[in-house]
Amino acid sequence: MNGTEGTEGTQSAEGAGGTDRSGGLRAHIGSFTSGGGRGITTAAVDPQTGALTLLSATDAVADPSYLALAPGGGVLYAVSETDHGAAAAFRSTPEGLTPLGPAVPVGGSGPTHLAVAGHRLLTANYTSGSVSSLPLAADGGLRGPASVLVHEGSGPDASRQERPHAHQVLPDPGGRWVLSVDLGTDSVRVCSPDPATGALRLHAETALRAGTGPRHLAFHPDADVVYVLHELDPQLTVCRWNADSGQLEPIGEVPVASAAAPGAVRAYPSAVVVSPDGRFVWAAVRGTDTIATLSLADGPGKPRLVGGVDCGGSWPRDLAADPSGRRLYAANERSGDVTWFDVDRLTGQPRRAGSVAVPAATCVVFA
Repeated sequence: MNGTEGTEGTQSAEGAGGTDRSGGLRAHIGSFTSGGGRGITTAAVDPQTGALTLLSATDAVADPSYLALAPGGGVLYAVSETDHGAAAAFRSTPEGLTPLGPAVPVGGSGPTHLAVAGHRLLTANYTSGSVSSLPLAADGGLRGPASVLVHEGSGPDASRQERPHAHQVLPDPGGRWVLSVDLGTDSVRVCSPDPATGALRLHAETALRAGTGPRHLAFHPDADVVYVLHELDPQLTVCRWNADSGQLEPIGEVPVASAAAPGAVRAYPSAVVVSPDGRFVWAAVRGTDTIATLSLADGPGKPRLVGGVDCGGSWPRDLAADPSGRRLYAANERSGDVTWFDVDRLTGQPRRAGSVAVPAATCVVFA
């Protein structure tokens, strides 16, 4: 990487125009350092165009493939997707990201996702098939040891579902429950945090169609509906969510990619996003390298595939909407870029507006 050395592992990003002190919207971009990425890159977001200007990067933690912000945005959390899985916390300052102590082990291997739930940080550990809970210090830093809930089960795909593979963990909007999505067991688990210790306790498990490999889910902002995106079958399962009982009920499926002809490129969906106004669902699909648009004009429980566009690169591992919902950002891992799109307010269809090079990009969050 070009640039000058800073403190705490922070460097000036290539092509950056210097430190952003405007206090405007920022994007934090995760990447695989083992694949040539810079770690966590911070960029300024142009309020008029959505364009990203790279500001700084830190490689203080290895393979920070997924990021999450604390409420208020002052602290950023990152997984370290390694065999000896860990999580790290960073204070966001005008000069860049400053680590809040060393990375803390999560008690599982290959963490791929994390989320803040109350005074705990949760991680989904893909390789070990578990979810972990870490206490947060008063300053937002991480403390150990982690409490770990190990998943059980398998699926019919012997190469991908030989054992549990937790891929996402997320609190429900009310904060009472925690949902974990497991690609290996074709299920979503609903857990309740112990009020005294914060440890996760299994409450219920919802079985989804065998062999589909659920990867990520998203809640509708205004309805008790959850959308579960599958990696091994390009489908979106629509579920009814009962926050009172903590029950998730599948009510239908809809494709996010056209049925593949024999010999065609296989589709591997990766990320699902619901527009802030609740009118559209978008899904990133690797392999075909597309972004699918689903309309909710018929109601939150009846998404309808209305189109797809090129993701602007190769292997879109993550998809994120900016806070206004006017733009989408795709982290294209294999082509090493983040591409942004303007969203048509009437149709929901994205239109490519620009891109910036970010090697081995995996995740985008906004602060």
